[in-house]
This record gives sequence, structure tokens and C-alpha cells, in this order.
Amino acid sequence: MNLLTKDMMPELLSVNEGTCISLYMPTHRTHPDNLGDPILFKNLLKKLKQSLLQKHSESEVTTLLEPFVALESNKEFWRHTLEGLAVLGTVDMFKTISLPVSIEELTVVANSFHTKPLRRYLQSVERYNVLGLNLHDYQIYEGNRHSLTELELPSDIPKNINEALGYDLTDKHTTVASYGGVGNQTSDMHHGQGGKSDEADIDTEKFFRFVAKTINDNYSSASGLPLILAALPEHQHLFHKVSNNLSLLPNGINVNPKSIELDELVKGAWGVMEPYYNNTIDKICDDYHQAKSQGTGSDNISEVATAAAAGKVDTLLIEAALQIPGMIINDAGSIEKGDLANPEVDDLLDDLGELVTKMGGKVMIIPHEKMPTKTGIAGLFRY
Repeated sequence: MNLLTKDMMPELLSVNEGTCISLYMPTHRTHPDNLGDPILFKNLLKKLKQSLLQKHSESEVTTLLEPFVALESNKEFWRHTLEGLAVLGTVDMFKTISLPVSIEELTVVANSFHTKPLRRYLQSVERYNVLGLNLHDYQIYEGNRHSLTELELPSDIPKNINEALGYDLTDKHTTVASYGGVGNQTSDMHHGQGGKSDEADIDTEKFFRFVAKTINDNYSSASGLPLILAALPEHQHLFHKVSNNLSLLPNGINVNPKSIELDELVKGAWGVMEPYYNNTIDKICDDYHQAKSQGTGSDNISEVATAAAAGKVDTLLIEAALQIPGMIINDAGSIEKGDLANPEVDDLLDDLGELVTKMGGKVMIIPHEKMPTKTGIAGLFRY
């Protein structure tokens, strides 16, 4: 099982020949809800087989679906799912990708992978990171309005103050303990010679500097996601002082993250994130309306496709839940409508998103209620 990262997309987008199988489905984290996931997967495999048999022999279909069938009976795999699952395969490649968001059931057989649900997640302006921080250790999460998933830190990165500072610890006799309480009343306290000492404050600043650099170098600089700090108020101030992370939002969650349940942390994070989310979408929609009025924007799918093929699309907005069956049929960006039941037909919006990405443009997946057009697409042109 792999968590989706931006680094995976170039490999998936580079596959554009042969038979590419894309399967998407909602899954569940916990028992007993996850008992039905393998059953749904098996039913989706039946749909894939029917589609594949339109162009392939029985033996070819058996070979293509062999890793999918093996996955169906892998009980250990189905015990560790999140909210969504993508399974992508060709005769030479097989990938499973776990998503911390629920997605619609979908099976597509085409000459490239259907990546819109993956790009929808990566390009969603709902996404953010949360850094949970106290005086002893830290955790990094990725989330959206509904959930948070803790990310695994690289094995070679120190996970707590003792590992991070080692022999640089100023106060060798100080230990750190978190004292329970409710909400913001929870605090970290130092015990040792002289109580909370100046040396301990020096250690805290060193540790926070280390955490700030670690998160920036390994997460924020690569993803560009907004970063929300979950820490006690006094730790908020110090961390902001020592951090140079441009993704760090000015407001945070004023609580020791280990003192509350994950559901409460999700609520607190979205409370911080929602104004930023709304402002981001409002701005891009305003930019589109201005571009449209100046003749450098369009909601006509044919016009956008032609501009995308010429590398003229700077930013493409795609409606999240909409599919337009069809394909791009030549290098000029001409399009042809079709039927998704045809193995050679994909979603035009998906194909346009891939094309704009390959041409160096930016793609944003926008919820229906926030979309600035009625056609499901909006292109802002470079010139």
C-alpha cells in the first residue's frame, strides 16, 4: 500500500500505450466496515473483465487481471486501507495507492491511466499538513476537511528531542513529561535540577529549529501545502520565531496535540484552514472572470483543448465530480466525444488535465459549488 505523493504522477502520466487498467473505490479504515471492501473490489473486477473482453482474448484478460485477482484474496492488505483506494495496472506495472479521502467507484480501460481522482486529491485546495509539536517529540499529518492521516517520518530522521540533539542537549539531567488535562490546559513541564531552567529553554529552541527545518525540507518545500501548527500557545510563538517555512499559516491550533482525540484535531485544523481555502478559491475564480473578460480565458472545452495542445494554458480549473467522455485525437488538440464503455475512451477533462500538466501548466480540481463556469472547465491562458 502506497500513500499518494506528487512524485508518483510523472511515472503514471508517462504510460500512454498498451492496455492501462484503472480501478477506484471507497474503502474503510476500521472493522467491521472494511469487511465489505474486498466484495466491492471483486464486483468491480467483473466490470473490468467485461470491458477488457471487448478487445482482448480470454487468456490475455486473465494475464492482465492476475495481480488484481491476487490482491482480492490478500486479507492483510484489506486490513490496512484508508478511505479510498486506487489500483492501476498494465501488463508490466501494478500499483496500489491509498487515499485518505473517499472516492467514487470507477473502472476505466484505456491506453493511459485515468488519473483524475489522484490529481483531484493532489490538486485540491482542501489539503494541508498539521505539525503536532510538544517539548519532547513531533508528528506530521496530511489532511482535508474530513480526516487526518499521520505520515511516516523517514527512518533516518530523529523523532524526538533526545535523538535530535543528542550530545548537544544542554541540560543532561532534565526529562520532559506531558501532564494530562483538558484541551488547552495540558502542558509540558521540565523536572530536574532547578526545575525549568535556562538550559532547558535553550534545548527547546534548538529542538524547535531542528523540527522546523526537518518539516520544511522533507514536506513543505516539496508539497507546498499550508502547514498548521498544533502546539500550546507559548510554543506557537517560539516555533514561528525560529521557522522560515513559507507554508506555515499564521494561526494554529492552541493545544498539545497529544491531549485530544484525532477527530478533535481534524475539527481544529479545518477551523484554521477553511478561511484560507475559501480565499484561495475566490481568488482563482476572480482571476478567471477577469481573464475571460480580457479574452485570455475560456469555458469552451474545444477552445481550451486547442490552447492546451499549444502549451498556452497557464491554469486549468476542472469540476471535481464531472466526467465528459471523449478523447483528444491529434496534436492540434481536436476533440471527439465518445462513450466510456468503449475501452479506448477516457474522460476528456482528465485527458486535458494531464495535457496541461505535461505542458507545464497548473491544474486545480474545484468542487461543483465553487466552479466559476457551468461547463465543468475553465482555462486561463498565458497569452
